[in-house]
Amino acid sequence: MPTIPTLLTFTVAATLLIIVPGPNVIYIITRGIDQGRRAAIASAAGVEIGMLFHIGAAVLGLSALVASSELVFNIVKYAGAAYLIWMGIISLRSSVSNLQAPEISRRASFSRLFTQGMIVNVLNPKVGLFFVAFLPQFIDPGRGSSASQILVLGGVFVAVAVMSDLVYAFASGSIGKWLNTHASIARQRDRFAGIVYIALGAVAAVSGSSSAKTR
Repeated sequence: MPTIPTLLTFTVAATLLIIVPGPNVIYIITRGIDQGRRAAIASAAGVEIGMLFHIGAAVLGLSALVASSELVFNIVKYAGAAYLIWMGIISLRSSVSNLQAPEISRRASFSRLFTQGMIVNVLNPKVGLFFVAFLPQFIDPGRGSSASQILVLGGVFVAVAVMSDLVYAFASGSIGKWLNTHASIARQRDRFAGIVYIALGAVAAVSGSSSAKTR
């Protein structure tokens, strides 16, 4: 079990890293603007469940494998980038159909938003690299099982992430609600979302493993 000072230091450091917008946060914000607060919350829930995958991977040593193998890292990185770009293309195509037939609702269900948020996180290799490069600095072999310490620190990380993501979700949801009262702007939401997803996918594809943004 980590000491109280270690937990406090880790919490502060994790908070500083989490509040910097990365792929996960941008996904939540985009969904909130596009479909409102509840959609952003559903997306955030998926992101946090995806975080559990990375914690489990860190415990099992899979994150270390990804970090040490350029091939494995690139496979995961490009798969995540391709998924984001695919989401962007779908949003852009939906924007066209919305302008042609605005009476047809194409909004994604909460379960779909949850699943997409989980996939965005799981396919974000930088989160796994965070647990490899950053979290081990707070592991003390003299304090017992490393696996149990990873679980505790991972739990703290998720708790901080939940609070941060909810702030982003509520804020972006409010913006989305305002857009609903401005029809001419609201019609451009899908196009905006599509451009953001494609740009985010492109950045993820060309970014190196040294990036500090994990969220």
